[in-house]
Amino acid sequence: IAAGALLLSVLRVPLGGFLARVGAAELSEQISAPVSERMKALFVQFAEVFPLKVFGYQPDPLSYQTAVGFLELLAGLLLVTGPPMLQEIGHLFLILLMIGAIFTLAALKESLSTCIPAIVCLVFLLLLDIAQLLAQTKKVVRPTRKKTLSTFKESWK
Repeated sequence: IAAGALLLSVLRVPLGGFLARVGAAELSEQISAPVSERMKALFVQFAEVFPLKVFGYQPDPLSYQTAVGFLELLAGLLLVTGPPMLQEIGHLFLILLMIGAIFTLAALKESLSTCIPAIVCLVFLLLLDIAQLLAQTKKVVRPTRKKTLSTFKESWK
């Protein structure tokens, strides 16, 4: 079980840390001015293809960037430092954000190379999901006893 926990940490900590840093860069020019400026330009495009636009809602690009940055930062920090239940919530938010990012980039007809960071993050998040599921399954599975006539007799006493 210790090796499984180590594997989960090896996946969870760098991934959560990376996504938290990306979220922080989206929120503040102090983290990375070039990333922040690039993100401002991108979120103008992202707002144009926002999925709820078909229902008449199109977010303000700056508010959209702030919301996504805050969610990435918070979910990344939860993934790294939170208790198990909050790690799972952060994990779920990050999966949804990466799916949204891939959808948005596809809607903008961006090149595959532009989509790769979001795809790689999504793949690692899904691998983390599978590893957590396998770790939980190992905890739940118990060796079964063979049922013999004497076992049934004991249960009736």
